[in-house]
Amino acid sequence: MASADLLEGLMTAAEFRLLPDDGIPKELVRGKVVTMNVPAPRHGHFCSRLSRWIGVFAEDENDLGRVVTNDSGVVTERDPDTVRGPDISYYSYKRLPKGPFPEGYLEVAPDAAFEVRSPTDSWHRTHNRVNDLLNAGVAVVCVLDPRTESLTVYNLESPPRVLYKGDTLTLPDVLPGFELPIVRFFE
Repeated sequence: MASADLLEGLMTAAEFRLLPDDGIPKELVRGKVVTMNVPAPRHGHFCSRLSRWIGVFAEDENDLGRVVTNDSGVVTERDPDTVRGPDISYYSYKRLPKGPFPEGYLEVAPDAAFEVRSPTDSWHRTHNRVNDLLNAGVAVVCVLDPRTESLTVYNLESPPRVLYKGDTLTLPDVLPGFELPIVRFFE
């Protein structure tokens, strides 16, 4: 089936993975390709810092799991398929054992997903992404909002928790012992 034909109907995750890379970020949402804006350098800087902090804690210091970045795809829904690409994902070794990564999109949800809101992101679209990730089995989703200098923590068991510069992010259920003062993002 030609790429143009795929874009008109519902697409599977396997078909989505075979689309040529045209440099435009995309996700597959309930079988439909959704394009996204290329993030600005500030967005990338926040992602880089957060992935480094989590990676040092989880991989280097405690051997708990590994960090995946760059909107790496995870299948969050089937029939119709949805492939989401969190800015940063953390996988414990319990969910994704040590060894080579599987080819293609991951079928296992990360323990935690982290998103950095860009000025062009609507809250509606952000909440849809958060809900898709939580419903797929992600234990916690954190959304950093540089405009409000806050980070919101979402999970299925409790209401969202908003953290500001004077607060510290802890994720005891997925990263026991991890502590990150929110102010570090904005130094």
